[in-house]
Amino acid sequence: MRSTFKVLFYLKRNAPKKSGLIPVMCRITVNGKIAQFSCKLDVEEKSWNVKSGRVSGRSIVAQEANRMLDKIRVGINRAYQQISDRDNYVTAEKVRNAYLGLGMNHETLLAVFRQHNEDYEKQVGKLKSLRSYWKYCVVYKHLAEFVEKRYKVSDIALKELTPAFITDFELFLKVEKSHCNNTVWSYMMPFRKIIYMAVNNGLLQRDPFFAYSITKEETKRGFLTKEEITLLINGTFKKKSYELIRDLFIFCSYTGLSWTDMANLTEANLQTSFDGHLW
Repeated sequence: MRSTFKVLFYLKRNAPKKSGLIPVMCRITVNGKIAQFSCKLDVEEKSWNVKSGRVSGRSIVAQEANRMLDKIRVGINRAYQQISDRDNYVTAEKVRNAYLGLGMNHETLLAVFRQHNEDYEKQVGKLKSLRSYWKYCVVYKHLAEFVEKRYKVSDIALKELTPAFITDFELFLKVEKSHCNNTVWSYMMPFRKIIYMAVNNGLLQRDPFFAYSITKEETKRGFLTKEEITLLINGTFKKKSYELIRDLFIFCSYTGLSWTDMANLTEANLQTSFDGHLW
């Protein structure tokens, strides 16, 4: 059975530019499922014909805009036909991705990030640390959630990344994930490295991090009193895992070991001292 297929151009009225122009969006519908993307075209709201999905008038600006929309429509129709001829089923997202070039290997953000993490994991314990690998995995997870919530797709083309994408992701971490500034800073740095890698490998022409800035805030660490340490030792917790964390913290407090040194302790570090006990 042939799929129902429709292409619609509309204005994103809730996101006007500072110039007063409104971005034009393209919506692809296949069997009731929708995928959309920005046409990279801004127009005056008063010149937009909602019924035809085009710019009204015979001005040079209107003609150029409509020529661009026609080109997009032709490209989408071609992508739809190619997928219909090749695959057993067609989806709006597949048509959108094919038109934007997302079908090409390693030209999408999450695909590049995923490949990086797989390569990084192979170096853990040799050239890379496990904690650094975990951080990259956490950032990947946040990015995947952000792309799904904001753009309603499973991945996004590298060429679609803009400075606004970077700042929106930062806002997502702060608002949706409730992370403090320094945590956001620690997550944006691995993301920035992935983008630099894409630029250096020729996968991305322009760096969306250009002119972006975030700085780590200096914090003053407090300390616990002897009474507070005692309360912590005698305290009870709802989760057993919290008790383990408490015990590890107390261990570091009394031994002076850093968290990293404590985490790397093994049985090989235990020695029998003069008193016959293990230390």
